[in-house]
Amino acid sequence: MSALAPAEEAQLKGQLQDAVVACTERCLYNSAKWAAELLNSFPAAPDDDGSDTDVDSPMSGHTPPQTPTHITRDATEQRLEAREAHKFLLAKTYFDCREFDRCAAVFLPGPLPKGAVLATNLPAAKTKGAPKAKARVSTSTASSATADVVAGLSQKSLFLALYAKYIVGERRMNEDSEMILGPQDGGVMLNQELPGISAVLEQWFSALPNSGRQSQGWLEYLYGIVLAKGKNDKLAIDYLLQSVQQYPFNWGAWEELTSLLGTNEELQDIAQQLPRNLMSFIFHITTSQELYQVSAEVHHSLTQLMSIFPASAFLKTQRALLHYHSKDFDEAERIFSDLLITDPYRLDKLDHYSNILYVMEMRPKLAFLAQTATATDKFRPETCCVVGNYFSLKSEHEKAVMYFRRALTLDRDFLSAWTLMGHEFVEMKNTHAAIESYRRAVDTNRKDYRAWYGLGQTYEVLEMHSYALFYHQRAAALRPFDPKLWMAVGQCFGKVGKIMNGIRAYKRALVAGSYYNADAGSSFGGAEAVLGGGILDPEVLYQIALLYERIRNMAECSAYMELVLAQEEGPDDDEAGSEGGGGGVGVTPTTSKARLWLARYEYQRGMYQRASELANELCQDNFEVEDAKALIRDVRARQEAH
Repeated sequence: MSALAPAEEAQLKGQLQDAVVACTERCLYNSAKWAAELLNSFPAAPDDDGSDTDVDSPMSGHTPPQTPTHITRDATEQRLEAREAHKFLLAKTYFDCREFDRCAAVFLPGPLPKGAVLATNLPAAKTKGAPKAKARVSTSTASSATADVVAGLSQKSLFLALYAKYIVGERRMNEDSEMILGPQDGGVMLNQELPGISAVLEQWFSALPNSGRQSQGWLEYLYGIVLAKGKNDKLAIDYLLQSVQQYPFNWGAWEELTSLLGTNEELQDIAQQLPRNLMSFIFHITTSQELYQVSAEVHHSLTQLMSIFPASAFLKTQRALLHYHSKDFDEAERIFSDLLITDPYRLDKLDHYSNILYVMEMRPKLAFLAQTATATDKFRPETCCVVGNYFSLKSEHEKAVMYFRRALTLDRDFLSAWTLMGHEFVEMKNTHAAIESYRRAVDTNRKDYRAWYGLGQTYEVLEMHSYALFYHQRAAALRPFDPKLWMAVGQCFGKVGKIMNGIRAYKRALVAGSYYNADAGSSFGGAEAVLGGGILDPEVLYQIALLYERIRNMAECSAYMELVLAQEEGPDDDEAGSEGGGGGVGVTPTTSKARLWLARYEYQRGMYQRASELANELCQDNFEVEDAKALIRDVRARQEAH
C-alpha cells in the first residue's frame, strides 16, 4: 500500500468524518472515538489552512463501490428519518442519559415478542397438542403487531431502539449475576432481551426483499452481536460480513468479527468475502496481532499503514503489542512509554503495558503508571488492572485480586482481569478459584493462550495430568512457535506415560525455539528452547534424554546427554561466526546433571578413563561434587582390581 494521492486522502477524510457522525448518532461511542482518532492522525499538510476535511469531495473512481460516503441511500429512508427527526432526538437524549428503557419505548412502546424465537427453535417433540397451537397463535399475534410497528420505522431509529434494549438487558444480567465468581455468575444469568431483539430483526430481514428498501449494514451488525451472544458464531460471522460490506467504517463490526475468529485459517477463509478497502487492511493487521501472527509481513503491512496515519495511537499500540507477543519487551515498553508521554490521558491497552512492566520488574515505572491511570479515571477496567499488577509485583496478592474483581465488576468481559486474577489465585494456592477464573477468560476470548496455559499449570498442581495435557495442547495450538508451551506439552506426555509423544513435543520445542528466536530477535533465559547464536536449551535436551532412558534407548539417551554438554561451549568457531554467536551457556546445573549421568553410564560400560575425566570435571565445576568424588573412588577401585 503506497501513500495516498491528495484526492484519495480527501475522500478518506470525508468517509471517516461521516463515520464519526453516523456512529455518534447511533450511540456507538467507541466506534466514533476510533474513527475520530484516525481522522486526526493524518500528517499535517504544509499549506494547511486549518480545514483538513472536505465533506463534499466527490466519490471518484479511487474507492471501491462498496464504500459509501453517506449512510442514507434511498428516498424511503430519507423520508422516514425526516418524519422521525424530533422523536429520534428525544430517544438519543434518553440514551445519553442512560435511560435505556425510555429510549427504546420512544419507537417500540409495546413489549417485544419474547416467545417468537423460542417457539420457532423448539423441537417438535417438546410441544404437543393444544399448548402448541396456543403458542403459535400468541406468537403470530405478537409478531404481527411488532411487524406493523417496525415496518414504519427508519433503520436508524429501529437500530437505536433495539440497541437500547440490548444494553439494558446486559445491565440487568450483570446486576442479577451479583458478585464476581459468585453462585449466579458465569453463564447462569442471560440477557433476557436477546430473544425479543432477535425476533424483531428476523422479521425485518425477512420483509426486506419485498419492501423496496436497501439495508445500511447497521441492523446486520446488531444481529451479529445478538447471534454471537447466543453462541451461533457461524451465522454471526455471516451477518457481520454483510454489515462491513454495506458500511465498512463501523469499527465495532470489525472488532466483533475479530472476536469470532479463532485461528489464522479462519481469517484466510473469510478474506475473499471482505470489501477491498482500507478498513479491511486495518482489520487484517489487527486480527493477525490478536492471533499472535508476529511475522515480518504483518510488521511490513503495519509500516505501510502508519505511513498514511503516522500519528495514530491505535496503530502504534498495535506495533507495541506485536513486539509484546514476540517477547521483545524492551521495544514494546519504549513504544508504550512514548504513547504515554504523547497522550497521558489515554487508558486504552494500558493493562498490556502494565503486564510488560511487571515482567520486566520495573516497579517504579509501574507505580507511576498506576498513579497516572488512577488520577485519570479510577473506574476504568484498565486502571484497575494496572493497580492490580502493581500490588501483585509487591506480592500483595489479596489486594491484587480485589482490584481485578473491581475491573470485572465494571466490565465482566474484560479479558485481562480474568487471566490476571487466575494468576493471583495460583499464587494464593486457591486452585479451584484459579481454574474458574481461567475458564471465564477462555469463555470471554478463546484465543487467550495465557488462560489455556494457566489452566494446564493449575491442573498439573492438582496432579490431573490428562486435563493439564489437553489445556497445554490448546495453548500450543494458539502459539505453535512458543517453545515454553511445547515443553509443557512434553512434560505432560511424560507424566501420562506417552513417552514417544513427549519426545516429539520436546523436539518441537527445539524447532519452535529456533524459529521463535530468529523472529523475535531476543530471548529470555530458560523459557526459550534456543538461547541465541545457535545454542540449544540444555534443559529441553536433558528432558529428551531422560525420556529415552525411560524406554531403555540408551544410545539415544547418551547422544542427547552429549548434546547437553556441547551447549556449554556452543557451536564451533566457523558455525558461531556464520550465525553471529559467541560462547555457549557455560556450566549450569543441567549440564552438570548430564555430565554426572554420562560419567555413571561410562563407568557401567567399563569406560573408566572417560568416566574419571567427567567426574573430575564435575569436581572442578562445584556441581554434584560428592557424587563425583564417590564415582572417582569406584573407578580407582575397579582399575586397581584389574
